[in-house]
Formats: sequence, C-alpha cells, structure tokens
Amino acid sequence: MTRKATIERQTRETEIKITLDLDGKGQANINTGIPFLDHMLSLTAAHGLMDLSITAKGDIEVDFHHTVEDLGICLGKAINQALGEKKGIWRYGQAIIPMDEALVRVIIDLSNRAFLAYRVTLEQSRAGSFDVTLLKEFFRALVNDARMTMHIDLLYGRDAHHISESIFKAFARALDQATALDPRRKGVVPSTKGIL
Repeated sequence: MTRKATIERQTRETEIKITLDLDGKGQANINTGIPFLDHMLSLTAAHGLMDLSITAKGDIEVDFHHTVEDLGICLGKAINQALGEKKGIWRYGQAIIPMDEALVRVIIDLSNRAFLAYRVTLEQSRAGSFDVTLLKEFFRALVNDARMTMHIDLLYGRDAHHISESIFKAFARALDQATALDPRRKGVVPSTKGIL
C-alpha cells in the first residue's frame, strides 16, 4: 500500500505543488519563498518521518497570508489523499514537545470532521520578519482539507520562534502516530460506524 499524494493548486495569488509520502524517511525539499515557513515544514517532515516536497510561488510582496493559507490547504489535501479510506490506521495521535522554555501539546483525530482548537496566546507576534499569528490560518486551512480534528495548546512559553517550532514538531509527531498502521486493524476503518 502506497500512501503518497501529489497536489497542485494554482490561483491568481499562489502556485503550489506538494508531494507527500507518509511512509518516508523524513526527507524534505521545501521552497515556499518564506524562509521561516520552509524551516517549519522541514521540521514537520523530519519529526513526522514523512517525505515532503513543496514548491510555492505567491504574492508575498503583498504579504504572506495567501501563501501560508494556500500551503495549509494543499498539505491538508495531500494528507487526506494519501490516507485514502483510512483503513488500518491508529486514527488518534498526540504529542507534547518542548523547545527550550516553550511547551506545546497537539492532539489529532483523523475523524473526517474538520475542527481546529487553537489555544496559543503569544507575547510576541513575530519571529524575525514572519508574523506567527498566520500559523492559525495555516492550521485552520490544513484541518479543513485534511478533514481532521486538531487541538493545539501552548502550555507555556514566551519566544515566538520556540513556540512555533514546538507546534510544528508536535503536529508532526501526532500526525505520524495517528497515520501509523495498526497490525490488528488490517483493512478495517477505525470507527464503530464502519466509515469515517
């Protein structure tokens, strides 16, 4: 069973191509035009043990919003497509990840029900030139198109960069856990309904 997907999306604002292999080795080739986001997505591949290739061109001279949101849309679609009917997966995943003074918890349910709880209150809104408040838009778009429930909780922390790293690493670990194949569920959808 191959759990791979390629998504291409072109609008007047962005042009994005994502290739995802959920059962990869953590290899990343990321070029979004936004170095901070390249770093976060490379961390996602490495800590989620997925292979991820992303190229994006967007109207970043206006601001980063369109590119960030559309990347969330495309990555969500890629996750959903790679999982197919979700037969045999664990379905649930969670991780609590520290980065120096920051501690973040991410919990995922691959439920086919899109919901994001994003409880991240920041003292700083920027990490370098990147507005980290845009991460909520990224994850909102991702959960809508991946059709997952996700809770992101900043337990504590101050530094915007550390908090962002904790979020992406915890997301990656929780996603890896939720998408992992359970040998006891061969060919079975993890729901008493028989469908997700």
